Amino acid sequence: MENKEELLSQLRIDRDDQVAGPGHYRHWLGAGFLALVGAGLLYWLLAAPKTVAVNISMARVSQFSPVGDSVLDATGYVTARRRATVSSKITAKVVEVMVEEGMQIEEGQLVARLDDINQRRRFDLATAALATTETRVAEARARLVEAELNLERITELTGRKLASQAELDSARAQYDSLSAQLSTRRAEVISAQRQVALEQQHLDDLLLRAPFSGVVVTKDAQPGEMISPVSAGGGFTRTGICSIVDMASLEIEVDVNEAYIQRVFPGQRVAATLEAYPEWKIPAAVIAIIPTADRQKATVRVRIGFDQLDPRILPDMGVRVAFQRAADTAQASPQGVAQGIRVPSTALLAENAGHILYVVEGNVAQQRTVTLGPDNGAMRQVLSGLNAGENYVVDVPDELYDGARVKIN
Repeated sequence: MENKEELLSQLRIDRDDQVAGPGHYRHWLGAGFLALVGAGLLYWLLAAPKTVAVNISMARVSQFSPVGDSVLDATGYVTARRRATVSSKITAKVVEVMVEEGMQIEEGQLVARLDDINQRRRFDLATAALATTETRVAEARARLVEAELNLERITELTGRKLASQAELDSARAQYDSLSAQLSTRRAEVISAQRQVALEQQHLDDLLLRAPFSGVVVTKDAQPGEMISPVSAGGGFTRTGICSIVDMASLEIEVDVNEAYIQRVFPGQRVAATLEAYPEWKIPAAVIAIIPTADRQKATVRVRIGFDQLDPRILPDMGVRVAFQRAADTAQASPQGVAQGIRVPSTALLAENAGHILYVVEGNVAQQRTVTLGPDNGAMRQVLSGLNAGENYVVDVPDELYDGARVKIN
């Protein structure tokens, strides 16, 4: 009986329970969508690769000379052994200037042209005088031929007793006089020719040309200004057209205190550093010690030559030099200068008894194992593992790894 009552109670409808409607299902669908989005965002934050901000630099090939212990440090300037200001032999007005600063010019190339109107008139006058003297020579030659024929006739007549001795003497004197006049006229022609050549040289002097090949570093005159070999005109007259420097003759000049000049000797190896490029060590050597001292400064001038010139080396740049010990000088030579790529020490990481750096290709950092040469202060020489033209990370952040995506600062 009790079992029947339990069965009947299970069949009874409980009106307290409400049947879920369509809004109830939409609520659960929205909650599920938000859960999926949150899970995807959490996965992206935790598992997706991060972009690392880096600074990069391009690899460039350079020369490197190991720097040993220096016995003396000094400062000086880059100078040019061949430097000239192109000027004029005479005072004249500038008509045209054919150069600009920074222009490369060759020996004999036209630099400027001066006013030649008056000089050309003198040249024309000298040419006319030459033509006149040449005409006088022709006239004297014709008269001499006539006097020679007359002398021959008088000589024949005198031999036949048909002319007197006085007539023969007069004919001979006439011939000798005309012969002397012809010689004079010929000398006048030579003088006139030389005068024409002189006036032509004066014309050529009005065309100013480069004395040697080099680079124009200053342009000192403009068309319409006067130029003179000496300073005149109250400062309004220029003394030069431009200044030319032979870049192949650049060297270093330093003043060494005479108390330490015994530490310097010809051929001594020198490490030079330009003020403009403090991380660049330039191999050089002492050319000569000028055999005189400056009594005012108590210094001796020393000439230092670069092993190899570079376009970055410019005249009048400040430079610091370190004179190397004799042992370092004996071991070093221009042939021993290493070739490689100089990178800052911050770009290198020590790993497995070696060194690595990161190369950036297509916004992806790739790890490279490199072989290093001797250090050079804050710079290291990479001998292999890095190619010229590739971009490498300068300062390696802690979160950078092989294959990481990077953003260039």
